[in-house]
This record gives sequence, structure tokens and C-alpha cells, in this order.
Amino acid sequence: MHREDGKRDDAVYENITKNITGKSGKEITDCNAMRIQSSELTDSGSDGLTISRAAGVCLGLLCVLLLTAVIVLCVLIYTKSTNYTEEKQQLLTKITNLTEERNQLLTNNTSLFKLNKQFSQEKNELAKFFQDGWIYYQFSLYYVSTETKSWAEGRRYCTERGADLVIINDSKTQDFVKKISCGSETWIGLTDIEVEGTWTWVDGSTLTSGFWNANEPGGYTEENCIVKISEGWADYPCTTFFIWICEKKNVK
Repeated sequence: MHREDGKRDDAVYENITKNITGKSGKEITDCNAMRIQSSELTDSGSDGLTISRAAGVCLGLLCVLLLTAVIVLCVLIYTKSTNYTEEKQQLLTKITNLTEERNQLLTNNTSLFKLNKQFSQEKNELAKFFQDGWIYYQFSLYYVSTETKSWAEGRRYCTERGADLVIINDSKTQDFVKKISCGSETWIGLTDIEVEGTWTWVDGSTLTSGFWNANEPGGYTEENCIVKISEGWADYPCTTFFIWICEKKNVK
């Protein structure tokens, strides 16, 4: 009895629904099911799209960070390379300067060695001159012979020792020569052998003023060499034998 009443109610409901919507109750139920499934599919697709977008953004940010890191690294490498190049150039400049200074020091050392050697030689030479009886006066060395020779032979003795017969250009030298010769007659470096009457010193200079004795020079053609006598000068034949005085100039 109750089952029949239920079936009757369902039939009535279906008829009412069909009259209102134009569709049967079964069709309405199927449509509702399809709507639910479509909504579920739509929600699922929206979630997938959101995840894809988030992944793309993350990937983009990662690329930006990576690019930034690469740029920073390149800048650091370039800066270090530039600094290294500058330091290298500075070191090369210092090496060049040090090399030049070293070469200059070597040159100076060589020059000092030569000067020292020259000084030692001159010192030894001076020592030998002093041992042989030479006298130092006004940056020159003088030697008074102990034997007699002609004017030419006396001069040869001097030149063999890097000196020459004494030249007297002032009263101080005249007094000094008179002192070291102890008043003896001595050959000096004055002659008119080349041109009669033109008195020339052994260094080629011409006599400008002298310390002649009275009535000297005598003017005889064979008297072409000068002797320093007690107070002044006199001309004598060059072959006469007298002592002589050598002079070595510019000794410092």
C-alpha cells in the first residue's frame, strides 16, 4: 500500500517538474551532475595555471639573479685584471729605475776605481820623485842636479822624467830658484837657438821680461842659452857644462 503511494508521489513530482521546466526529473538530475563535474574541472585548471605562472616567475627571478652574479663576477675580474696590469707596470718601472741606478753605480764605481788607481800611481810617482830629491813648490816639482851637463843634455834629463828646464816668469820663482840652487850657476829653460835675439822658453812662449845681469845678454851668436848666475841671468854657449834645474808643472 505504501509502495504504491510512493510511486504515485514520484510520478506526480515528475509530471509537475516536466510541466514547469519542460524537462523530466531525470534530465534535470543529469544536468546538475554535469554542472558539478564542469565546475570541478574548471577549478582544477585554474590551480594548474597558477602553479605554472609561479614557476615561470621563479625561473625569471633565478635568471635575473644568475645574470647579476655573472655581471658582478665579470666586473670583479676586470677590476682585478686592471689592478694587476697597473701593478705590473709599476713593478716594471721600478725594475727599470733600479737597473739604471745599478748601472750608474757601476759606472761610478768604475770611475772611482780608475781615479783611485790613478791616485795611487801619482802617489807612488811623487814618492819616487821625493826620494830622488825633488822639491815641491806652488803646485810644481823642482829638481836641482848634482852633476854638470850641456844645456841640451840637461834638458834631456828633465824631459825623460816628464819635466823640462825651469821657466821663470816672476820674482817669486826667481827667488825660489836662487834659493834652491844655493847661488850656483844653473841652466834654465830659455834660449834663442831658433831665432837669434828672440828669447823663447822651452814651452814655446816668448820672453816678455827677465832678470838680466848688467850688460846681458851679450849678443854673441854662439851664446844662445841662459844661465842663472848669482843675482840674474847671462847668456852662454849651450855646450858649456853647468848644473840644471828641472820643473814638473801642475802637480796637485
